[in-house]
Order: sequence, then structure tokens, then C-alpha cells
Amino acid sequence: MSILLRGGDVVSGRGAERLDVLLEGEKIAAVGADLGAGEGEVVDCTGKLLFPGFIDGHTHFDLEVGGTITADDFATGSRAALRGGTTTVIDFAAPDKGEPLAAGLARWREKAVGKCACDYGFHMTIDDWNEGICREIGEMAEEGITSFKMYMTYPAMMIGEGEMYRALLRLKEAGGVAGVHCENDGVIRELVRAARAAGRMSPGSHPRTRPAPLEAEAVGHLLRLAQLADAPVIIVHLSCRESMEEVRAARRRGQRVYVETCPHYLLLEDGGYDDPDYMAAAKLVCAPPLRKAEDRAALWAALAGGEIDTVATDHCSFTTAQKRAGRYDFTKIPGGLPGVEHRGVLLYTHGVAAGRITPADMCRVLCENPAKLYGCWPRKGCIAPGGDGDIVVYDPAARGVITAADQAQNTDYTPYEGMETAGAVARVYLRGRLAADRGRVLETQGQFIRRGPCAL
Repeated sequence: MSILLRGGDVVSGRGAERLDVLLEGEKIAAVGADLGAGEGEVVDCTGKLLFPGFIDGHTHFDLEVGGTITADDFATGSRAALRGGTTTVIDFAAPDKGEPLAAGLARWREKAVGKCACDYGFHMTIDDWNEGICREIGEMAEEGITSFKMYMTYPAMMIGEGEMYRALLRLKEAGGVAGVHCENDGVIRELVRAARAAGRMSPGSHPRTRPAPLEAEAVGHLLRLAQLADAPVIIVHLSCRESMEEVRAARRRGQRVYVETCPHYLLLEDGGYDDPDYMAAAKLVCAPPLRKAEDRAALWAALAGGEIDTVATDHCSFTTAQKRAGRYDFTKIPGGLPGVEHRGVLLYTHGVAAGRITPADMCRVLCENPAKLYGCWPRKGCIAPGGDGDIVVYDPAARGVITAADQAQNTDYTPYEGMETAGAVARVYLRGRLAADRGRVLETQGQFIRRGPCAL
């Protein structure tokens, strides 16, 4: 049966236009003025914004971190995503050190198949480098996996600089792209050693042992390797002004550099780590850490200027009990924040409604750019005939307050507790089917999305 979304303002990266959208089966059949619905259902969208389904290109569901497993698996995390308007997530499939990529992929498929309520894809984590993995890069591309993750911190996940350079060359050859976690691991370990020796073991030491210059240094280091390899790269979860300056310098050299940031870097600050309530501070531990007010301002300016390509969540959720594992040692606090449910409303509230960005900007960073960056455009990321029927019906007149008591994320807190919101996700359609209605998530079945090369 067809569904006609009538009278809404259809948002694209170019602006918004009052148009009807006709869904037939799983696809968008037509977009235009005064469309007929035939025998289909008509949904009045007057006064609403119609966005393409949001894409979150950075989630961690069912991931083991520091001896515990994230609170959200693919079942709970995907339902939270849908509630917030995200219709596609791209999670990180991680082989163990010494395993082939195929082993990590098989394990993540098992975690997701039959459980993920929204559509999904995988990035492959490269935590080792050898001839077998070099060969597997091409095999992953044949499987529809064209994006990869590398780390410049965490010894269990890192590879050497020479291996990273070879990996960048191989990814360029195979039409893939790497997202890289940039922090200077050696100096971080020295700062942690000094903090431990001085008995400074509270969460306040977390940002002081991972300061912004160590992120910026690693970003600059990576970009010089990428320059030599003539390979595009993605800086994931960029958090500070200094890192943005390194990106600008590389772009002036003619390099292709893509930038992702996260809502918590746009909205939260590092003062929370010094909260006298230990657990309140521990709940904010993530890497890179939250930064300062001037970094927030710099990121908003870069976002408004089109220098940041996508806003993802790095959703890596833990309960209060799990965060308590670091009660006497900040290095043992599992790092990560929940956020997959609230990204859209936060960006609308503090971006669009606050006058920092436009609805078109929001569409670019949540929909169009991630679809192009991760090789699923135009099936995803736009409201156009032939694309998947992934639609977010957003009500800009609604008002609300974010609370842990009213969330689908499987954790007992949110870092955005008490924030007032402008607008709300009224309805979400996934491949032409109603998936969420006024906060109520319906039964849906996500599909694995085969992706092609980066088109951004």
C-alpha cells in the first residue's frame, strides 16, 4: 500500500520546499506538488519538516571495552536510533588482534542479523597488518564494506606507522577510505604514569592526560602520512580547535580530508570532570575527552562554514554500575557516552533553532554527506524518487526535555539530562514503513546495506 506524506517542507542540502512525498513499497515513488494517493494512506505533514532518514556513521553496539560490554546491543541501540530519527547506523566490526578481518565481520554479522531494527552497515577495524589482511581489503569491498578504522592510541588496537602508511596505500588502491582515531598514545601513557605517581586518580585527570595538543599532533601526523600516500582520510570524533587547524592546513595543500564531530563536543565541556560527585564526572569519560568553551565555539563555526562533513554520535553506552569500575582509578572507567537517540533533536535545538546552522546544513551533516562519504548515496541520504523510503517527520513546534527516564537507550543516565528541546521527531519511516510514531518504536527489521566507494 502507498503512503502519501502531504504538505510538509522537504529538506535537502540546498534548502526546503513544500512538496508531497509518495511512498510505494520500500521506495520513494514520487516527490512533487499536489500528488495523488490513490487508495493509499494520506498523512498530513503541514507545518512539519521532512528530512531524509538520519545516518549515524559511528556507533559501538555490543562491544567489549575494558572487561565489560556496552549496555546497548544491536536490538536496543537500533530501537533508540529509530526513536531519534536515525534509520541507518554503521557500526565497527572488530577482529581480535591476530585474526583475519573475516572473523571480525562474521562475529558482527551474528550480533546484528535478526536483531537490528534499523538498516545497518559495518566499518572494518584494522588492528593488525599482514599480507592476509592486505588481500582481505579487496574482499571486504566485494562484501559492500568500503570504510575502515585505524587507531593511533590503545596498544591493543594500534598498528605501526609503516603499517598504517601501507594500509592507506592499499585502501586507496581498493577504493576504500580510513577513519582514524587520532591521539598521541606514547605521550598519553607518560602523562598517565605521572598522574598515577602523584596519586591523581580522579576523573579530573582524564582530560589532563589526553589534552587537545596530543589530538592535534596526531591529526597532523596522520595527515602527513596521508599526503605521502595521496589517500583520503576521515578524522573521526574531532574535538578541538587545534585539530581543525591541522585539517585546514592539509586542505590548503590539496588533500582530501573529511571531518566528523559529535554532539557531546558541540554541547558539553571539560569542567564536568572536576565535579565533586565522582560518578557524575565518571559518566563523562570518553576519548578524546570533552574540551573547553572555545573549542565548542570553534566547532560550531566550522560546522556552519561547511568544514565539518558529518555529525555522528560515537555511541558507546555504559550504565552507572559499569562506569563505577573506575571508582578509584580513572584509567579503568569504560570510555564512551550514549547519544544515538538524541543527536537529531540536539542538532536542531542547539543548531537550527538557535540560529547557528540552517535546516539544509543539518540535512547535509546528518543525511547527505554521510550517505556520500560511506557509499550509500542516493539510496540513502536524500528524498528523491528511487531512493529508500527513509523519512523523518520533524515537528519544529513541539517542545520537550531530555531525561534518562524517557529514553530507549539501555542505560540509566544521559549526559544531556534536563536539556530543553526545540522540536521533536514526530514520525520515522524506514524503507516505506512506519517505524516510530511520537516516541513509540514499532516492530521493524533492519537490512544490511552494501556500500560502494566514497562519493563525497
